[in-house]
Amino acid sequence: MSPAVESGDVVDNVRRAIFEGDFVPGQRLIEVDLSSQFHASRATVRSALVQLAGEGLVERIQNRGARVRAVSLDEAIEISEVRMVVEGLCAAKAAERASDQDLATLRGIGDDMRAAVDGGDVLAYSELNRRLHTTVRAVADQGVADAVLDRLRGQNVRHQYRLALLPGRASVSLPQHLEIVEAICARDASRAEAAMRAHLASVIETLPQVGSPAAT
Repeated sequence: MSPAVESGDVVDNVRRAIFEGDFVPGQRLIEVDLSSQFHASRATVRSALVQLAGEGLVERIQNRGARVRAVSLDEAIEISEVRMVVEGLCAAKAAERASDQDLATLRGIGDDMRAAVDGGDVLAYSELNRRLHTTVRAVADQGVADAVLDRLRGQNVRHQYRLALLPGRASVSLPQHLEIVEAICARDASRAEAAMRAHLASVIETLPQVGSPAAT
């Protein structure tokens, strides 16, 4: 007999499916289908959807069930404004706390980002972009900030490639990312924070061009 699947497991699975784009904005989340997909009871699925609604990933509509919540352009801009402050803090803390190995990792990502732009590999650049931001957060070791950013990423994740796929965007953001790396490697907290904030200010300015939310 298979062990019972707990609500937290279903939450993690649905959250991951949203993060990875398997469940798209506006898609209905039908309890019986999720129950079958994740081998969980409908009560467990229902509890998981309530939690995900609290995280802003899912919206529950009376008499119509649940669906993946879509984020408007205005809300995407607000999300990016919050990210600008919180990720700026993380960049500053990373500059203060980075080990020599952390700095080597960041430099390696920067080198790979440069190579991806030179080679015109937009998808590789987008993945490296994600890795850079994730690495900065990990080095910063700010648990509360990390939780906030995870939630914001989840609300915006479906469109994370829109900005990266905008013609010429990678060439614009590459020097911004390299400045973040250089500032952290210089262990200059103020410079690192300013670099991250400038990068996300650029994201905010560019969002209207893609017409829908994006993440960097």
